Amino acid sequence: MSHFHHQAALLLLQKPFIHGSFTVDRGRCARRPCLFSKNQTSKVRVGSYKQPSSTIKAVVSVPTEIQKSTSVKAVVTVQVSDGRFLSSIGIKQLLHVITGHKSLLLELVSSELDPKTGTEKSTIKAHAHKCWRENNEIKYESNFNIPADFRTVGGVLVENHFTEMFLKDIVLEFPDGHAVNFTCNSWLHSKFDNPHKRVFFTNKSYLPSETPSGLRRLREEELQILRGNGQGERKSFDRIYDYDVYNDIGNPDKDDDLKRPVLGGKEHPYPRRCRTGRPRCTTDPLSESRNGDFYVPRDEAFSEVKRETYITKAAYLGLRIHLTQVQTGSDRDLGFPHFTAIDCLFNEGNNCPPLIPLEKKGRPQNILPKIIKAIEDSDDFLRFESPKTMDRDKFFWFRDAEFGRQTLAGLNPCSIELITEWPLKSQLDPKIYGPPYSAITTEVIEQEIKGFMTIDEAIKQKKLFLLDYHDLLLPYVSKVRELKGTTLYGSRTVFFLKPDGTLKPLAIELTRPPIGEKPQWKQVYTPSCDATDIWLWRIAKAHVLAHDAGYHQLVSHWLRTHCVTEPYIIATNRQLSAMHPIYRLLHPHFRYTMEINALARQALINAGGIIETSFSPGKYSTEFSSVAYDKQWRFDLQALPADLISRGMAVEDPSASHGLKLTIEDYPYANDGLVLWDAIKQWVTDYVNHYYPDAKKIESDQELQEWWTEIRTKGHEEKKDEPWWPVLKTPKDLIDIITTMVWVTSGYHAAVNFGQYTYAGYFPNRPTIARINMPTEEPSEEFWNNFIKKPEGALLQCFPSQIQATTVMAVLDLLLNHSPDEEYLGEQIEAPWAEDAIIKAAFERFSGRLKELEGIVDERNANHELRNRSGAGVVPYELLKPFSDPGVTGKGVPYSITI
Repeated sequence: MSHFHHQAALLLLQKPFIHGSFTVDRGRCARRPCLFSKNQTSKVRVGSYKQPSSTIKAVVSVPTEIQKSTSVKAVVTVQVSDGRFLSSIGIKQLLHVITGHKSLLLELVSSELDPKTGTEKSTIKAHAHKCWRENNEIKYESNFNIPADFRTVGGVLVENHFTEMFLKDIVLEFPDGHAVNFTCNSWLHSKFDNPHKRVFFTNKSYLPSETPSGLRRLREEELQILRGNGQGERKSFDRIYDYDVYNDIGNPDKDDDLKRPVLGGKEHPYPRRCRTGRPRCTTDPLSESRNGDFYVPRDEAFSEVKRETYITKAAYLGLRIHLTQVQTGSDRDLGFPHFTAIDCLFNEGNNCPPLIPLEKKGRPQNILPKIIKAIEDSDDFLRFESPKTMDRDKFFWFRDAEFGRQTLAGLNPCSIELITEWPLKSQLDPKIYGPPYSAITTEVIEQEIKGFMTIDEAIKQKKLFLLDYHDLLLPYVSKVRELKGTTLYGSRTVFFLKPDGTLKPLAIELTRPPIGEKPQWKQVYTPSCDATDIWLWRIAKAHVLAHDAGYHQLVSHWLRTHCVTEPYIIATNRQLSAMHPIYRLLHPHFRYTMEINALARQALINAGGIIETSFSPGKYSTEFSSVAYDKQWRFDLQALPADLISRGMAVEDPSASHGLKLTIEDYPYANDGLVLWDAIKQWVTDYVNHYYPDAKKIESDQELQEWWTEIRTKGHEEKKDEPWWPVLKTPKDLIDIITTMVWVTSGYHAAVNFGQYTYAGYFPNRPTIARINMPTEEPSEEFWNNFIKKPEGALLQCFPSQIQATTVMAVLDLLLNHSPDEEYLGEQIEAPWAEDAIIKAAFERFSGRLKELEGIVDERNANHELRNRSGAGVVPYELLKPFSDPGVTGKGVPYSITI
């Protein structure tokens, strides 16, 4: 199997990084019933601690005090599944469990100092005993005798005397029937791996200055543990968050051709990832070895449900890829012979002949197991589900109107921009890249709009728009053209806004810079009625779509969501205590992101991985995303309104809805996105103002200020001195910062991720790579004659190969799948939010707004006046509908970047 095939199989079959010997399903505490009525009160004020790298929450916290010595029973629940917990421990340990061996030590911590000595009160200790099992849970019991002067309980210390376990909850039961719950949902390491005891605080949020005196030391010590000391290789049970550069994308020890530059530093600016501490490569001391698992902090790993869903689908899709490789004889350059062969990839293509005849020379039938042959003979094992676009209109991809519509309502609606200056001009050095002015002239545009208006009038009336990948791609053209099986241009595409609100593509310019003795080459293509010109237009459009697909995957998707969010997660866990209200606000928005990012580094964005072998610009893909980060990324422009304004797609207008007037009124991404943005911002405003009624609390919050400083200076180190970073002095500043982070991890990610199979599943609509030059760029006589005789053949040659196309389709099917345990924005309340009446009410309003958005989207999609989201064969725009069923649905807005 080739290196490319091996990497594809890695992504699809790689088991996500598993820590410990058994796994669990991390349920959400808000969905569990409370063990006592709302009117009951307990004699202890306790709650829970949300560990910085976990989903620790409490069902309740009861603000009462102990009045006299009280006997309390604690029941500890450890969640297991499939019997793997008992099978993972030794016979001696198992006997200890069954016979009531004291496997867990619990210590109750008072939230108050001793009034006489001014020191911390002694903890009250009890060992767990009398263990029993109920379904997939193991129970431990312990008893406490709590004296009257202990006052309030502020936390619980837990020490685990044997193998790692998943601590679900701790319940304190009182003689009068009252119960107090700590919902932990966190991995608990063995003391033999790490002697430090785990601490779980109450569910009440505290700013640093308001921390109860008895908990201040524990609060700071816990943060110190999470920061680590920056030394050594991380172990599977660690909960340490630290920063590092992207120096593990390449694999120079395996092959010198797999060496890649370090991303992060002056030469290649980039956000930081989580430090793993693995040893350096032998052949390149700047690169980190890729041997073994990719560490993520312990509680950042997938839940059991998430992992099993991922692995099951990955195995199925991995076998699909393998069989495609078998059919093609592992020829990664073999294209599709005709469009019928492409149709045969889908369910509607049953009874199609094999893509490659079974008797193809060199086909390794002799090494195929019988099971492969049996599957191969199946009518539909290799078939993919037909994308919704293809189901509604088989020829949707052929229409220029659809090309324009998808720039506003497709999977990359964030690149289109208003043309405000004419003529178009490159900012690159003309001495290196040739004449800067575009070949798309006034005459070209006015001929295409056929005298409807002059170009000056079109610009003044905001009618011309641009998809611009010229300056970003042009420096890579000569390097990419040295790679086998692909090519590249710099490109510009101009659109005209028609009176019906749709975009008409007018012209495509493709540019090759000077290469060796060859001067700059550029040519403009238009949707002419001439037979030759219209086929040239179609091939030029395939090149632009490949540029857009590469930019979307590497910049709009990976860089602007997954990559830039990881430093936020690291800083939040290092600088904000789990007691901190902003930690508790942000934590749901970080679920699974570090795990999916680690998987991406393993087999998606890595050297020789799926992106490099199937997308433009090939092996320079991650380097290209670094250039885009350097030249384009600004935190302040990640806010949806600011992004729209910066691209000329909106202007501020206090009298308009959302305070913005859209340049294109029927812009589905912007229209639905602004409703969601406003809902998020109002929720964040209510939350922040509750804890920060004035600016003094913001400025005096040391944890918060260190958090924001670290994000800028460590997480985005090369951009630390940029003037556009927001200051953090007022509640409004914090609201704007948090709203932007929440939008990026929820709404924005949903918009650029979950539509990928809908629009790219039928790859002629969005080819991910272009493999041949334009027929008009210095063609051979033979090639030109073949193009004239059968232009369809040139288009098929330009499209991805069979292996490239089916690999991308399989990966999209995997990576767009909503897990059964997906948590959708506003669907379920977090336990800490539920215990504060004001926050609970604010969340309920937020949840109500999201339910309203569901109806708004449906209503808009039913409006036939909105032609960018409705019409014959048009797929409705549902990417920002908040809720979804499991599976590949093309809708649903999870809290976090989970896939």
